Amino acid sequence: MGSWSRVSAAKCQMLLTSFFVLLLGLFVAAMAALTYFGAHFAVIGRASPEGTPYEAMHRWAFYTGISLAGLLTLGAVLSATATVREAGGLMAGGFLCFALVFCILGQVALWRFHNPAQVEDAVLDTYDLVYEQAVKNPSSPRRQELLAIQDTFLCCGKRAPSSLLGSSEADLCTGEEATRQDCLQGIRSFLRTHGGITSALTGVGLVSMSPRLPAPGASLLQTLPGGTRTSPPI
Repeated sequence: MGSWSRVSAAKCQMLLTSFFVLLLGLFVAAMAALTYFGAHFAVIGRASPEGTPYEAMHRWAFYTGISLAGLLTLGAVLSATATVREAGGLMAGGFLCFALVFCILGQVALWRFHNPAQVEDAVLDTYDLVYEQAVKNPSSPRRQELLAIQDTFLCCGKRAPSSLLGSSEADLCTGEEATRQDCLQGIRSFLRTHGGITSALTGVGLVSMSPRLPAPGASLLQTLPGGTRTSPPI
């Protein structure tokens, strides 16, 4: 009776873990979609010339996020199925997915640690480029791209003493737009909020995918009827 109680407890623990990992995968997928299709990043992407660092990082962030979400979802489904069916092979496949996720998240965490301002610099460089070209040639398409960026981030221009602004720069912020925050400040604020959420998901993922995660599955396999182990410990 005690053996079956341990099996039931291990199964419940693994199912709860799998459900949590599935939710984490959905959050990661949502963040990846927001990063690629969200209005703030999309408007910067349309204004960014081809071959710029921002374009490369934008695509890298999306594909990395989608890959992580897919691995998390697959690992959760395999683990849950293995728990119900008591299938060691499926459990091993789930743990392999989790190991890959752990490695990718570790690389992401190291990259963010060594390059904390790389994304922010790339976005601000794009805005500076659009701003300068729009100011120099008000009739160019860059003017509309600049206005689209400012409307999306609810900001306007770059703060400077009125005496230092040219006529084209002064025309950018008139009426209600003049009360908006500086665009450099607004873009930084948005990116830091987004980066904070990304860092939180990365941290939760690393903790969830740590080597301690396979322990419930190992306990389940050890407590199968007959005391046999159907797969090697991970």
